[in-house]
Amino acid sequence: MDDSDAVEAQIARNMLTSGDWVTAHLDGVKYLEKSPLNFWIMAITYKIVGVHDWAARIPVALSAMGLAWLTAAFGIWAFGRRAGFYAGLVVATCIGLFLFTRVLIPDVMLTLTVALAMWAFLRALDEDEPHPRLWALLLAASLGAGFLLKSTVGVLFPVAAGAIYLFLTGQLFSAKTWKRLRPFSGLAVFLLIAAPWHVLATLRNPPYFSFSLRSVPGDYHGFLWFYFMNEQVLRFLNLRYPRDYNTVPRLYFWLFHLLWLFPWSVYFPAVPKLSFKPINRAGRTRLLALCWTGFMLVFFTFSTTQEYYTMPCYPALALLLGSAMAMGGDWVRRGTRAISVVAGCAAVALIAILVLVRNVPAPGDISMALSQRPGTYTLSLSHMEDLTLASFAYLRLPLAVAAIAFLAGALGTLRATGQRAFLAAALMMVLFFHAARLAMVVFDPYLSSRPLADVLLRSPKGKLIVDHHYYTFSSVFFYTNRTALLLNGRINNLVYGSYAPGAPDVFIKDTQWKDMWLGAERCYVVASDTAVPRFEKLVGKTALIPVAASGGKVLLTNHPVSKP
Repeated sequence: MDDSDAVEAQIARNMLTSGDWVTAHLDGVKYLEKSPLNFWIMAITYKIVGVHDWAARIPVALSAMGLAWLTAAFGIWAFGRRAGFYAGLVVATCIGLFLFTRVLIPDVMLTLTVALAMWAFLRALDEDEPHPRLWALLLAASLGAGFLLKSTVGVLFPVAAGAIYLFLTGQLFSAKTWKRLRPFSGLAVFLLIAAPWHVLATLRNPPYFSFSLRSVPGDYHGFLWFYFMNEQVLRFLNLRYPRDYNTVPRLYFWLFHLLWLFPWSVYFPAVPKLSFKPINRAGRTRLLALCWTGFMLVFFTFSTTQEYYTMPCYPALALLLGSAMAMGGDWVRRGTRAISVVAGCAAVALIAILVLVRNVPAPGDISMALSQRPGTYTLSLSHMEDLTLASFAYLRLPLAVAAIAFLAGALGTLRATGQRAFLAAALMMVLFFHAARLAMVVFDPYLSSRPLADVLLRSPKGKLIVDHHYYTFSSVFFYTNRTALLLNGRINNLVYGSYAPGAPDVFIKDTQWKDMWLGAERCYVVASDTAVPRFEKLVGKTALIPVAASGGKVLLTNHPVSKP
C-alpha cells in the first residue's frame, strides 16, 4: 500500500541493493528518523526469498505469531495452562493486533521484545529460577533489540515498568535484587547490540553534536540531533518538525483500548477481582502487568500518540484478561453475554447495510464512492472516515462474511460458558478477519498505486515525476524500483534529509515541471485525479495524455504512447 507500508519495504530494498545498512535512503535522500532493525530483518528476508511484497510481510507475520506464543508461554508459567492459553488467545484474536499488522510498521516486533523483557525480568528475580543469569542477559538483549526497533521507548517502557514494580514490592534498593538482575553485564550486552549502529550512523552523518531545540526547515544538525532530539524529545513535547502527524484525543485514546482488545475487553470488569499481592508468581505477574500497562497509558496521555502506540501493553492486558477468564465468576459470565449482544447487534447492522445497498450500482473501483479529504490523513485510521453508504455496495461479500461471523459468534456465546464460549468468540474473530482481508482487496486500488506501476513498467521509458511528497504514491517506487522527481514534495518526512550535504536534487516546483513537460523528453507524472485541473492550467489539456487511472489516481505522459 501507499504511505508507510511501501516506504518501509523500499528502504529495506535500498539497503540490500546499495550495501549501505547504516543510513536509510528514500529516492536517494537520507531518511534518518527510523531505527534500522526492522529494515535489516526485511532486507535479510529479501536476500533469502527475493524482493516481493509478500516477502516484506514475513517478519511482521512471524512476529505476530511469536507474540501470541510468547504471551501464552508467559501466562502458562505465571498462572497455569488454562490461563496461559487464554492469554495467548486474547493476543492472537484481538482486533488491535490484526489491524495494526496490516502495515509494515515495527510495533509488533517492539511488542515482542517488551513482552520478552518483562518475562525475563520476572524470571531473573524468581527465587525458584535455576538460571537467573541467563534470563538477566536475555532481558538485556531484549532491551538492545527494542532500542534498535523503536529507539528510547524500546528501553523506557520495560525499564520504567520494572522500576515501578520493584518500588511497589520493596525491592528497588535491595542488593539481592540487583545481584540477580546483573546490571553491569546486562549493560555490556545492551551496548554490544545497540551501540555499533548508533556510533556508525553518527559518524557517517555529521555534525556529531547539537543541542538546539530549534526545529525548522533548512536547518541540518546531523543524525544524532534529528534521531534523538527531534524524533524523541521534541516529538514528545509536540514541537517536532515536520508536523506531519496528529494525536488521538485523550479520552478516545483510552477508550479505544476497549476496541483494540475486543472481544476480550468485555472481561475487564473481572480483572479487579484478581489478587495483585506479590506473594506468589501469579500475583507478581499481575502486579507487573499493571505497572507495565499503567506506565504506558500515562506516558502517552502526556505525549502525542497514534492509535497503535500502546500495542506493547497488549500482552500485559492479555495476561490480566487470561487470568480473569480462567478464574471465572459472575463478571466473566456477564462478559460472555455482552459478546453475544454486541455480536448480534453487529450482525443485524451489517445485514441492514446489505439491504440498503442491494440495488446500489458499483461501477469502477471503490474510490468512486469514497469521500476524499486530502491533507487530513494524519492518523492511522483516518481513511475510515472516507466511507459512505454507497461505498458499501463494493463491499457486499466482506459484509456478508462479517455478518455470518458475528451471527455465529452471537449464537455460539448465547448459552455457552467458559472455554466453549471463548472458542466461539475466537472463531468469530477468525471469520471476521477473513472478511476484513476481503475488504482490503476491494480497497487495494484506493490504498495502493500498484495498477499504475504495472502500466508504467510496460510503457516506453521516460522521466518519472510524482506529484506531492514521496509517501503519497510510495508503492509506485516499490513496484517499479525507480527513483523519481518529487513535484512540490519537499515536505514532511524527506524535508530534513533534503538539506543534508550532497542530497540529490529531486525536488521540483510547478514551473520546472512545466518546462520539462513541454520539452522533447518523454515524462510521466503520477498524481491524484484532483491535481489534473492544476496541470491543465500549467500546460493545457491537450498536453496531458492519459496512460492509466485507478483508485482516484492517474498516470499521465506528455507524448503519445503507441498501443501494443
